[in-house]
Amino acid sequence: SIGQKKEHGNQIKEALKKRGITQTWLAKELGMSFSTTNAYTCNRKQPNLATIFRVADLLGIPPKELVE
Repeated sequence: SIGQKKEHGNQIKEALKKRGITQTWLAKELGMSFSTTNAYTCNRKQPNLATIFRVADLLGIPPKELVE
């Protein structure tokens, strides 16, 4: 049903919030535009696997936390 499946974006957004990190910081660290990282966090666009691993590394969390 709607709302039960966690998307990558929701997980990224939650991880950023838990750590007090902004989407602007993440965009700069990834070398991407804010609009791209915002699209990931708002589920308008799904990051590729390499990006998921980079985000996990930057946030200091296991990549599986971003895809569960």
